[in-house]
Amino acid sequence: MAKKVLIIDDDADIIELQKLYFEKEGYEVATCMQGDKAVATFNVTKPDIIILDLMLPGMDGNDICREIRRVSDVPIIMLTARTDTLDRVVGLELGADDYVPKPFEPKELLARVKAVLRRTEKAAGAKDGEGEEDKSAAKTDIVTFPGLTVDKVKYVVTADGKEVYMPPKELELLFFLASNPNRVYSREQLLENVWGYDFFGESRTVDVHIKRIR
Repeated sequence: MAKKVLIIDDDADIIELQKLYFEKEGYEVATCMQGDKAVATFNVTKPDIIILDLMLPGMDGNDICREIRRVSDVPIIMLTARTDTLDRVVGLELGADDYVPKPFEPKELLARVKAVLRRTEKAAGAKDGEGEEDKSAAKTDIVTFPGLTVDKVKYVVTADGKEVYMPPKELELLFFLASNPNRVYSREQLLENVWGYDFFGESRTVDVHIKRIR
């Protein structure tokens, strides 16, 4: 079944450009041009990933991201013409998975969509799989400390006996750090080990995720 992309942008030309590239790659595309209708469109279309412009009429991208995150973990890639890093960091803190500055290359955006979907599908597959092989893998994919357990098989974090919600990438970062205690890593090393070579964003992304984990 084809993956569905929801493009939320008030620029008709940008929507058509994205739609052309995504449909050529076999994606199903839904669109919305008004911020105040974005959440309703999301509820109706039920996309696999959202491309969300930051500046929209009616409701801006940050508010839309916040509303969607209350009910769904669907991957969100934000588009922004703003050059201020703070604006991008805010989007990541609200739960966006990645951001793309405008103007952008459609091929790069497509690559980012594929990368984000690979990560989320891997996380979902690990959480759903609980067979015998998963039980044996758990020996190396579960890190336990007093009061903290990070389970990369089921993608679950437990703190003081209570399950803590954590997006897949934050959980993977926490698992990596917990698996390598008493070691110091640079942002670039964390990006390489946790995000992989298919990550296109800035190293500041690491700061945002560390802050959310803390």
